[in-house]
Amino acid sequence: MLTISGNEIVKRLYFDNPWWETSSVESRYQSYPRRFYFTPFFELVRESSINRAAVLMGPRRVGKTVMVYHTIEKLLEEGVSPTNILYVSLETPIYTGLSLEQILNFFSEEFKHKRDSKLYIIFDEIQYLPNWEVHLKSLVDSYVSHKYIATGSAAPALKLKSRESGAGRFTEFLLPPLTFAEYLSFINKSDKLMSYDHGFWEALDIEELNKEFVNYLNYGGYPEAVFSTLIQENSSRFIKSDIIDKVLLRDLPSLYGINDVQELNKLFNAIAYNTGNEITLEALSKSSGVSKNTIKKYIEYLEAAFLIKIIHRVDISAKKFKRATTFKVYLTNPSMRAALFGPVEENHEAMGALTETAIFSQWFHNADIENLHYARWKAGEVDIVWLNPATQKPYWCVEVKWSDLPCSDFRYLKGIVAFIKQHNLDDGLVTTKTLSRKQIVDGVDLRYKPSAAYAYTLGANMLGELNQVVGELS
Repeated sequence: MLTISGNEIVKRLYFDNPWWETSSVESRYQSYPRRFYFTPFFELVRESSINRAAVLMGPRRVGKTVMVYHTIEKLLEEGVSPTNILYVSLETPIYTGLSLEQILNFFSEEFKHKRDSKLYIIFDEIQYLPNWEVHLKSLVDSYVSHKYIATGSAAPALKLKSRESGAGRFTEFLLPPLTFAEYLSFINKSDKLMSYDHGFWEALDIEELNKEFVNYLNYGGYPEAVFSTLIQENSSRFIKSDIIDKVLLRDLPSLYGINDVQELNKLFNAIAYNTGNEITLEALSKSSGVSKNTIKKYIEYLEAAFLIKIIHRVDISAKKFKRATTFKVYLTNPSMRAALFGPVEENHEAMGALTETAIFSQWFHNADIENLHYARWKAGEVDIVWLNPATQKPYWCVEVKWSDLPCSDFRYLKGIVAFIKQHNLDDGLVTTKTLSRKQIVDGVDLRYKPSAAYAYTLGANMLGELNQVVGELS
């Protein structure tokens, strides 16, 4: 039986690292715009005072590999020797069966690197290596002068393992789908459509902003789709076949030993169609034909693959339920629904749920999402409630609408008004389709802001917070 030789492995390493010979990354990567998250991520890569690997996590096709190439490009610009940078995609068959240290040894022997050499080692799609966290931690401990960067598409699964086995050795960095703020920047419309004044973002042209918001819902979460009319016209092929199917039919079965992939696929379709809506295990079981116990496992897997996020319910008193039989499910990227069931227009019946999904998706890189809940009780509901993690008391709340009716018909606001009174909150936010104003309803102060402008504000402000946190860490 033939085996792969060391020479063939080294040859492949040269193919995967063209800068060893050209001193630059491929031009196609240079032409892609950088994610807003590039600067804080690069600061983590350059951080050398703490001996930690940077673990870049996120779903498929959000630009992790491109951001890695932009990192390599920036390192080269700063004078790092091309032969001091190693990139390895663990999806590549030739590396199957090799440990991380074996791959590192091939690299070090080729260029006569020493144990204390300042090297940058990048392992792309690391979840394909069994017990990757043990291997990576060993390298971090053994070669303290090397900086390790790992990427992976099964975010919570990676996070769990990195915390269990890599405590104190890994720094996690979550790259979400494009935020609405990034989408507008990518198409060069931020300055035309949004204005920043005294700490607030406001729409300059709400009609045009809403038009782009609908485009964002249909295809704007994926960087490649933003620049390709071909992908936009056939999003079902690109997003469904290239992203969703690969996760459902390959990634999850290989990671979790799932045998019935059609059952998993059917469940995901049912969940995707109901994004932004309250659902129950009972209803999911009936609609998908999957048992409730199996659904619980599959939901965990779908969250691990960063396809969905579950948000749990509280009641009017903000108390959590001991037995959570109902919950809301959100796609991490609203574009997935359009790929599965067709694009939407601004008056589509699903716009309310998709608007709510898009607003939640702005939070998906932020740890504070774990403090978000929705409130529902017999007489009302509120879409978003933020509970203080220390006191478990509500701090603020938002009612999400893709309509201007709540500004004149206060029946739409009974839930949020009752919740604010119950907890003596200062005010509440209600999103609309086009209107911005302030109003007192039944003695409660309410602020109204267009949903598209609010989604933009969330993405832009959270990025500012992320830069501040990374600055403190470094």
